[in-house]
Amino acid sequence: MSELFGGVLAAGAVRETVADAAWLQAMLDVEAALARACDAPADVAAEISGACRAERFDIAELGAAAAGAGNPVIPLVRALRSAVSLAAAEYVHKGATSQDILDSAAMLVAHRALGPLLDDLMGAAEAAARLAEAHRATPVAARTLLQQALPTTFGLVAAGWLTALDQAIDRLAEVRSHRLAAQLGGAAGTLSALAPSTVGRLAAELGLTEPILPWHTDRTRVADLAGALGTAAGVVGKAARDIVLYAQTEVGEVSEGRPGGSSAMPHKRNPVAAVSASACAAQAPGLVATLLGAMAQEHQRAAGGWHAEWRPLRTLLLSTGSAAYWLRECLTNLRVDPDRMRANLSLTGDAMMAERVAATLAPSLGVDAAHDKVRATLASGQYLADAFPEVDLSLDTGYAGSLVDTAIRHHSSRETL
Repeated sequence: MSELFGGVLAAGAVRETVADAAWLQAMLDVEAALARACDAPADVAAEISGACRAERFDIAELGAAAAGAGNPVIPLVRALRSAVSLAAAEYVHKGATSQDILDSAAMLVAHRALGPLLDDLMGAAEAAARLAEAHRATPVAARTLLQQALPTTFGLVAAGWLTALDQAIDRLAEVRSHRLAAQLGGAAGTLSALAPSTVGRLAAELGLTEPILPWHTDRTRVADLAGALGTAAGVVGKAARDIVLYAQTEVGEVSEGRPGGSSAMPHKRNPVAAVSASACAAQAPGLVATLLGAMAQEHQRAAGGWHAEWRPLRTLLLSTGSAAYWLRECLTNLRVDPDRMRANLSLTGDAMMAERVAATLAPSLGVDAAHDKVRATLASGQYLADAFPEVDLSLDTGYAGSLVDTAIRHHSSRETL
């Protein structure tokens, strides 16, 4: 990620957890854990662990050497063996293949990145919960196909964001706890040079799940992670899109309580956090598709499909993490304008009460005839209150308040991750 665009597209704490140094350290952590899992003598395991520090290796050199080897693990193992004694070198990478190290490192990177990513999603959810509670009864126009439909409340709008965020958080937490597994199968997935119990010990050392079998060409774990990240990005993108629309000059129902200027127009207050969240979230679907498209892999080791996962997986973590960061910023600082919301409700006169009028007339006229009569009344320019004085046309937001209460109760009852 170029630093020029990093402030917008690589924002928040996830950025450092998926940087080159973080990936390198994760690979070294796997090598150190493997030495311990292989029952290396204590002094040997300690020596290898002491050498497994990312700052001791040149990332650029490893990257250049990976071009000849096909992956960065091969030059890393060579460099690591050179950094320890001959006795310790025998236990470096013992019984493993390059994919074991890189897949386990990928799961470790994902596990670490999901920590701050989930923190930001939970922060956004808490902000949405506060908005839902504060504006439980604040009327606003519900819009379908971008047209005013019926009255609702802004609290119910925020509650919708809240429940979607909660579901995305739960799915990501489930993947983090149960689907991020260590990888250890050896050259062809048969554990020919290792005891089967080594897999469990490696998983325990890394804090990852123990797989049933080596999963070199079973990429369902990567797919589950991609799907959960893509879903979270979609949830963030929906809320961000709503806010951008609410913040339009002609609508003006919300604004961001943070700077958001223009290079050419001093008067503008752009919803930068919402726009940035939307931009980051928009990258996710293509990245998810790439990871799903790479699932069909040949026999016991892929000829390109595995390699195709590396960059999009890192970028997907980064993009979704950045989107979550920006949405948290946006919702935490969101300013709501109830007066503007109520003013916008009056733009169509009392037309938004048409559903109630039609429902009142239907028992005597029939449903279709009632709808036709209401439609003709509105087309003539009459107010419904004048044409149907017998109908109560006071503002009605249905069960919005109780629905908000349900969402907040559910959110409050959830277990803390």
